[in-house]
Amino acid sequence: MNDAILARNNVKVFGHGTQTMLFAHGFGCDQNMWRFVAPAFADDYRIVLFDYVGSGKSDLSAYDAKRYSSLDGYAQDVLDVCNALELRHVIFVGHSVSSVIGILAANREPDLFDRLILVGPSPRYINDAPDYVGGFERGDIEGLLETMDKNYIGWANFLAPAIMKNPDRPELSAELEASFCSTDPVIARRFAEATFFADNRADVAKVKRPSLIMQCADDLIAPLAVGEYLHRTMPGSTLKLLAATGHCPHMSHPEETIRVIREYLRPERTQSTRIRTVDEARPS
Repeated sequence: MNDAILARNNVKVFGHGTQTMLFAHGFGCDQNMWRFVAPAFADDYRIVLFDYVGSGKSDLSAYDAKRYSSLDGYAQDVLDVCNALELRHVIFVGHSVSSVIGILAANREPDLFDRLILVGPSPRYINDAPDYVGGFERGDIEGLLETMDKNYIGWANFLAPAIMKNPDRPELSAELEASFCSTDPVIARRFAEATFFADNRADVAKVKRPSLIMQCADDLIAPLAVGEYLHRTMPGSTLKLLAATGHCPHMSHPEETIRVIREYLRPERTQSTRIRTVDEARPS
């Protein structure tokens, strides 16, 4: 066990199972965002939470601008944590950009992973006409980064509610905004550039482990077309359309998030890769 890595990434381990579920947070967030979901699996699994270097309560002195200039550096954080704890057959649960980070890690060392659970994933945020819809034009992303440079607090204030998409629960947007604002602006800016300019479509086709794609309704960051693309191109994938709105169902709709993950992990389940409509997915 490498204590230096565990301290660097603020690793927390709990639970009673033998198989590990590793939860990875999204951009501008930290492991605390999983607090409504991860404990629900503690009776059956060993739970591992961590913060990427530069996020949460990680060791900021370990941050290296060159390493984290691409998502590969964050994938190495995942692999470092797995190897420090001597993990094998890991169920990786990643939110947003961590979905692709998990794919990169699993492609690099597939023997470490059992399956991938991807919450709001996107391999490419920028549209690539005429065949790929990512949800944003390049100018949109450039404008986002320019706003971060000029007015970071204003950027966080605008983006948090647009991402959360649950206006009747403003406390969720406020928490996300606070998380954005607690991150070093320079580090956040670099992470945003690595995230939103990345193109990992080629990596998706190389996935060797089964995966669950959890697609939210009315998601600004990862629209339905992205989930459908991933399902078509990722071998062994299952697409599940949630009733949850917005980009953070583990915060806004934890009960549905837990239920869908449990159904996917159920050993006796009959896997179906049929895309469900929003009406089918929405509880009666």
